[in-house]
Amino acid sequence: MPHQVLAVAHRGDPYRHRENTLPSVESALAAGADAVEVDVQLTRDGVPVLLHDLTLDRLWGDPRPVRRVTLAELEQIGGPGLRIPTLAEAVKAVAEHPGARLLVDLDDPGPAAAAHAVVAGLGAERLVGYCGPVGAMLAVRALDPEAELSLTWKLPRMPVPALLADLRPRYLNPPFGLVDAGYVAEAAGAGLAISAWTADRRRTMARLRRAGVASITSNRIALLRRALER
Repeated sequence: MPHQVLAVAHRGDPYRHRENTLPSVESALAAGADAVEVDVQLTRDGVPVLLHDLTLDRLWGDPRPVRRVTLAELEQIGGPGLRIPTLAEAVKAVAEHPGARLLVDLDDPGPAAAAHAVVAGLGAERLVGYCGPVGAMLAVRALDPEAELSLTWKLPRMPVPALLADLRPRYLNPPFGLVDAGYVAEAAGAGLAISAWTADRRRTMARLRRAGVASITSNRIALLRRALER
């Protein structure tokens, strides 16, 4: 029997709803996501909110950097059914779905302390994992020796043992183009499972599954769920 592969929804369900919004998160969970990956930025008053870009321009038509906008100002953008949610709201939404998890993607260390404070304040440490490059994951590990980490990695060679000893990640998180059975085996030899991103074609999903990955991240979560259940 094929091994179980986790289905991770990239920024929610962005083909159906605007990415990194609560409707997108809820849609991904309804489609069978095991986990939902979201991006986090900080407002001017230090509140972690769901947003990938440094500015509000691409998704919300506002050229301001999010770090120059307060949460109160942010709440005026969009509307009741479509707005930029806080990380706390996303954690609470995922908590309503037993067995589901939230994966917080941190591109840099800046939001790590505030994001972790929100998660810890909600008692949601077991519900939430973190992914990102070395600097961001080192920041999370310094805050929480038990946090589940996925080290985003874009190199064909494995991380050096000293880095792995400091970080203690559960997953190595490479782009899918790097991944084959040999890469998965080499990672396993270093004590790592592979979480590959971002696969949106059925053929790629099937190839990754055959290679032995533990997790696949996709923008097309319903397609991924069907592909994994075949």
